[in-house]
Amino acid sequence: MLYGAMRQTAAMLARTLCRPTIEGRENVPATGPVILAGNHLSFVDSVVIPLSVTHRRVRFLAKSDYFETPGVKGRLTKTMFGALGAMPVRRGNARDALLSLEMMLDRLNDGEACVVYPEGTRSRDGRLYRGRTGVAHLALESKAMVVPVGLSGTQEVQPIGASMPRPRRFTVRFGDPLDFSTGFDHLAPGKARRVITDRIMDSIGDLTGQDRAGTYNDHGAGD
Repeated sequence: MLYGAMRQTAAMLARTLCRPTIEGRENVPATGPVILAGNHLSFVDSVVIPLSVTHRRVRFLAKSDYFETPGVKGRLTKTMFGALGAMPVRRGNARDALLSLEMMLDRLNDGEACVVYPEGTRSRDGRLYRGRTGVAHLALESKAMVVPVGLSGTQEVQPIGASMPRPRRFTVRFGDPLDFSTGFDHLAPGKARRVITDRIMDSIGDLTGQDRAGTYNDHGAGD
């Protein structure tokens, strides 16, 4: 009930203030494990994507800080993020990254929908960076469908460094589902993950029209 109420309120505010364009929502399967693999431009991406999927709950990772802040503000933040489907994670080293992947894999194996950003962190210059292969690991291990997601305009809703969102229009495009459950046994595991990740990034790029950076995004933690 809390999730539904919070989601309905947030969705209404987003529609009223930002007048978003949502395309291809029907490409997100109504049941079963699915990875929503998107480009990453803003902190609000992790709220925008779940709010754009109206027919099922969507999970996403959020810094544990949002769940540990003391006082009234901290309790409100924890309640809001939890209701919207956030899963608290610590970030900073390779072990934290591995634990995050394991948490996502557990949710996918339970048949849930999860948001993943293959770039790893937000793009500071608007270009689409090379994808990291964790998304392919999740797809291969869970046999989940991968739905590419193209976001545009969210960097204007909440630019990097801004503490609060502001009313700006944005677009969310859901592409055709990609199935990587078969057809990769002939490749070495590392090669399979690279090929799958590159295909996912190509699909995201087709949705966004972003210039491709051709390198990894190593500009620091995104969220």
